[in-house]
Amino acid sequence: MKIVVQRVKNAQVEVKEKTVGKIGKGFLVLLGVTHNDTKEEVDYLVKKLCKLRVFTDENDKMNLALKDVNGELLIVSQFTLYADCTAGNRPSFIEAAKPEKAKELYEYFCLECEKNGIHVEKGIFGADMKVSLLNDGPVTIILEK
Repeated sequence: MKIVVQRVKNAQVEVKEKTVGKIGKGFLVLLGVTHNDTKEEVDYLVKKLCKLRVFTDENDKMNLALKDVNGELLIVSQFTLYADCTAGNRPSFIEAAKPEKAKELYEYFCLECEKNGIHVEKGIFGADMKVSLLNDGPVTIILEK
């Protein structure tokens, strides 16, 4: 499992020109699932994400986590995180999990984040989404398990 975490001032996702998820200060999370991922990988990454200290404190040091700043999450499924471009210019997505498995783990990931007391907004799994954000910093971190 691989996630791209972007610290944002705000972010939103639209499907067919309708906003389906929108947050203020927090993280935009792009989540990719591969074949051998399980709930164990989800649990590890949710714990890491929820405790990730990349918001600035009163001394302008990255020392605060989501809860410390009343941050929110916008979580978007993104199978293209498992793109393989080593054999040409057209990506292969063979390493991405099948949609049924990916959706199950995506939903579990979102639920576990909510259980940590964080407000979660989501994209629509499998939809053609338009994501917009105001990256804060910019701060972009890749986590994987």
